[in-house]
Amino acid sequence: MENLKEKLIVTESPHIRDGNTTGGIMLDVIIALMPALIAGVFVFGYRAAALAVVCVGACVFFEWAWCKIVKKQVSIGDFSAAVTGLLLAMNLPVTMPFWMAIVGSLFAIVIVKQFFGGIGHNFMNPALAARAFLLTSWAQAMTTWVQPFTKVAFFSNADAVSHATPLAQLAQNVDTVSQATSASDAAVAELPSYLDLFLGTTGGCIGEVSALAILIGAVYLICKRVISIKIPAAYILTVAALTFVFGGNDGLFSGDALYHVLSGGLMLGAFFMATDYVTTPYTPNGQIVFGIGCGILTAVIRLWGGYPEGVSYSILLMNVATPLIDKYTAPKRFGVVKEKKGDKKNA
Repeated sequence: MENLKEKLIVTESPHIRDGNTTGGIMLDVIIALMPALIAGVFVFGYRAAALAVVCVGACVFFEWAWCKIVKKQVSIGDFSAAVTGLLLAMNLPVTMPFWMAIVGSLFAIVIVKQFFGGIGHNFMNPALAARAFLLTSWAQAMTTWVQPFTKVAFFSNADAVSHATPLAQLAQNVDTVSQATSASDAAVAELPSYLDLFLGTTGGCIGEVSALAILIGAVYLICKRVISIKIPAAYILTVAALTFVFGGNDGLFSGDALYHVLSGGLMLGAFFMATDYVTTPYTPNGQIVFGIGCGILTAVIRLWGGYPEGVSYSILLMNVATPLIDKYTAPKRFGVVKEKKGDKKNA
């Protein structure tokens, strides 16, 4: 009996065991990102694959090196660093210099993730934080887009054919029409078709061009129950509603919502970064609030901001608000009675 008592280990509830592991979940995310990566390589060439390898390799190395420096257990086996590197590569233009991608990987792993305690403790998405850091530090490199199926040199992008993203074209057309004094003054550029946006034959970041490829990965994650549909649905529907109401040239309810949904990083951000376990709310109601908040911020930045995209900053801002959302959407604990103000004074 004494030996039995010594082996008894008591832990906090809930006492529920699940077959899912961090490594297994991260592998599922990597598998789900493969269609988008393949589409990016098909559209932009082998340099897209090389950039992904550089980012993944750099993130894994920096996580290993940091664990060795601070003498903690090496955590590269959970594949979270590999996911961060892959997501970072998906958010970069194919012409991004390799050394800048490595600096971004260092920022994502060491500054955003490890400085706050490693996986499970970072307060914002490391890949998106690194993208924002790179955009602030090297804006020109981060906004140099190439025309699809243009050959890009491995080490230099001097011969690359520049090309505007669909969102930049859409914003330019809206401004041109709104500022024109007559119909003849409005020189509207031809926008890519919905089919181009859906299949991915447009300019943009490596992982965001093909809505079809992203949806294939998203369906895989939902079927595997790695993510819930709540945040992506709330996010995308909010952006669609707001851009339809306020995004048109002909007054209210004339905006092209479908174009905004298929363009830019909305699909990639909604399914792969706004659903991050660590930086998003854990309550069902909180997840809906989070998605709506991301959608509002994205629409505001796209429609009235100076930057045609808004997904990265909207998710990062809502990451900061996650603890507050959890606080006010958490269900009441069973059996807990809220103490009245009068009871405190009498005590």
